[in-house]
Amino acid sequence: MASGAPMSQVEFEMACASLKQLKGPVSDQEKLLVYSFYKQATQGDCNIPAPPATDVKAKAKWEAWNANKGTSKMDAMRIYIAKVEELKKNEAG
Repeated sequence: MASGAPMSQVEFEMACASLKQLKGPVSDQEKLLVYSFYKQATQGDCNIPAPPATDVKAKAKWEAWNANKGTSKMDAMRIYIAKVEELKKNEAG
């Protein structure tokens, strides 16, 4: 590829775009999972302090991302891509 980006990077960006195209309902659990691997793939290990328990949504997102600690960015990208593919298949039904 002309850009010199690794294949996973291109697939990852395509998966990010196709995720936005999904029409069907995606459960909160699946949204958290996809979000957590997106953060891991783009930023690496969770590097922010845990939000207060009173901020339920932020706390859930933080916990999901933090659960991926130690996963390489490339592995997180691959898992993210696989998860988006799975969601697309479910939608196609």
